[in-house]
Formats: sequence, structure tokens, C-alpha cells
Amino acid sequence: MKEKSKRQTDPALAQARRDQVLCAAADCFRRKGYHGAGMAEISKTAGMSAGHIYNYFASKEAIIESIIERDMEKMFSIFQEFEDQPGDLVTILLDGLDHAVDHHTDVNQGALDLEMFAETARNDKVAAQLRKSDCYARQKMRDLLLSERSLIKDLSAIEIESRIEVMFAMMGGLTLRKTLNPTLDKATILLALRPAMRVLLVPFSDSK
Repeated sequence: MKEKSKRQTDPALAQARRDQVLCAAADCFRRKGYHGAGMAEISKTAGMSAGHIYNYFASKEAIIESIIERDMEKMFSIFQEFEDQPGDLVTILLDGLDHAVDHHTDVNQGALDLEMFAETARNDKVAAQLRKSDCYARQKMRDLLLSERSLIKDLSAIEIESRIEVMFAMMGGLTLRKTLNPTLDKATILLALRPAMRVLLVPFSDSK
């Protein structure tokens, strides 16, 4: 009994079990959609009983909320790398496009993202959490563009916001483009994306 109790309270084991459920749920949501994937399907894919899953997540909604939180943590890590890297900010952000394109054109990730976006029309909690994540991402980008290393730190607030929205629209749109055009490759995207992104990272008079 003591050993069983120890296993149940082991933080590392609990986190591993949570990650196991999140990966299984993400796979189910991609294949069958949020509403088509029930807890029975998730438990089967995770290789554990539904009752066991409820030890870690109160509901299917709690699972998708945790998936969004996990994505936010990854995003935090990426922005932290941008902040910690020494050198020219424009170069750092342009170099980061390789990873960003990989992420936004990943077919499995794209299917999951589109499913979660669709759920925002039906689920206020999911909508609120995704909007919170987007707000956080915009704030982190805003902090970078207003930092001393930024070439556009002296622009007006509305112009900074305008550039951020266009940047995010370009990156987010890659998910749709890859879905509609599966043959789209990273080299083709970067050929135009790098100079387009550079225009948004420098004063317009310097981008000509």
C-alpha cells in the first residue's frame, strides 16, 4: 500500500501520465475531431482506463485546455530564446523563421490547431483560452519590438500593433495554405517570407 501511494503522489510519474493522456487526446482530436473523440477513444489510445484518466483531468474540456496551456509553454520557451540571444534582433527573428515554418506547416499540428479554432465557435472556455494565448504571444512580440535592440522601437503604438498583426497573420495563414496545398515546401515559403518579414522589422524607409 505504501508503494502504491508513493507512485500515485510521485510528481514525475503524474506528469508523465498527464503527457501520455495529452498526446493520446491530441491524436484523437486530429483523427476524429473534438466532438467525435470521446473519453473511451482517448483512454484506448492512451492505454489506460477512463477512470485513471479522470485522476488527472476532470473532463475532455480540461484536456483540451491543458493542450493549449502546453502550447503556451512552448511558445514562452521560444520567445525566451529570442530575448536571451545576443546580437541583432532582426537577424535573430529572421533565423527563427525556419522553426516557425516547420511548426505552422506540420500536418498533424495543423489539424489539431484547426480543430481547436473550430471549437472556439461552440465553446466559450476554449475561445477564451486561445484568445489569452494569442494575447500573450502579441505581448511577447510587442516587448521584443519595443526593446532597445529593435529598429522600430520608436514607432507609434498603433503601427507596432499593425505590424504584429500582419506578422501573426502570415504565420497563422501557413497552416491553411499547407492544408489546401499539401505539396507546399519550406524553401518555397521562406523565399518570400524572409524579405516580407524583414520589411516589418525595419522602418519602411530602410526596407526599400
